[in-house]
Amino acid sequence: MGVLGPLATAHFYRCLIESTPAHSDQDHLPVAIWADPSVPDRTRALLGRGPSPVPAMLAGLRRLEQAEVTCVAIPCNTAHAYVRELGEHTDVVILDMITAALRSCRTVRPDVRRVGVLATRGTRAARLYEQAGKRLGLDILGVRSDAQERLVDAAIRAVKGGGDLDRASRAIAEAARELCGDGAEVAVAACTEIPLMTARAQAILPIVDSTAALVDHAPTCLRGSPRVAVRPPGPVSSSRGHRA
Repeated sequence: MGVLGPLATAHFYRCLIESTPAHSDQDHLPVAIWADPSVPDRTRALLGRGPSPVPAMLAGLRRLEQAEVTCVAIPCNTAHAYVRELGEHTDVVILDMITAALRSCRTVRPDVRRVGVLATRGTRAARLYEQAGKRLGLDILGVRSDAQERLVDAAIRAVKGGGDLDRASRAIAEAARELCGDGAEVAVAACTEIPLMTARAQAILPIVDSTAALVDHAPTCLRGSPRVAVRPPGPVSSSRGHRA
């Protein structure tokens, strides 16, 4: 479900294709993508400055149900603030991007204790990573408020608005340097626009791409035993098909 910027949706699908061990076109996963850029801004809604995105997201979920999907991946960290509410209205498994990203941090560094998060203000306000980190025994660090606006928010706006990506890359590197100085051992690119501009930041701190982490867990769901998923109440209908 693409409820985010077009480039981020394209990045998710490319990651999915590149991670699939396919030897021909027919070996790839069948995928239905619903991408609606008119979904209200998730961060503005979480900060009380705009309408809820839930009605539009539910409309998209219904479209995917009609396509008989097995599971739904939402490659938008901030949108995960609404996943439990969405889950109350469907029997389709919705993958948990937040937990997947944090577990990937342990793949990068098995002994990691402190994880930095580069995220939108909405993700931070909803404390999505803090809640998941507590369950996994991880301390979560964010940049200071001035750096959030000057570096992270500005970089995200650059990607969404077709701005200067080189300047955005430098901003994310500076934010990563701050997290490293505060004790972060790994950082999560916790907004799906950020992995598009982390080349410089990778030289400062290991960066986990939350989109790639979500992709890594999708095949687990398709095998019928999702390790990282939000399951709404009630059984999953056996009438569902086999699209991701």
